[in-house]
Amino acid sequence: MSETTTDHDKIRKWAEQHGGKPAVVKSTHGQGGVGIIRIEFPDAPNSKNDSLEEISWEEFFKQFEDHKLAVVFEPKSNFNKIIGRDSAK
Repeated sequence: MSETTTDHDKIRKWAEQHGGKPAVVKSTHGQGGVGIIRIEFPDAPNSKNDSLEEISWEEFFKQFEDHKLAVVFEPKSNFNKIIGRDSAK
């Protein structure tokens, strides 16, 4: 069953438990902000994505808060989706 959260510690802990790292879509990085953020799992099968670039958690969460985002995730897998907080209600 999926969960939705805006809690930075919960997101980071879940991501790191599954090998996740904060990332940005390269083509959007630096264009008036960090860009479109994602959580990537570089060690997962079929996860090599040349369009993503790793960023710091600090950059990730700044963009996360600036755009009022939330994360929907499966606690026991690496499934996740970043959504607007309005969509989470």
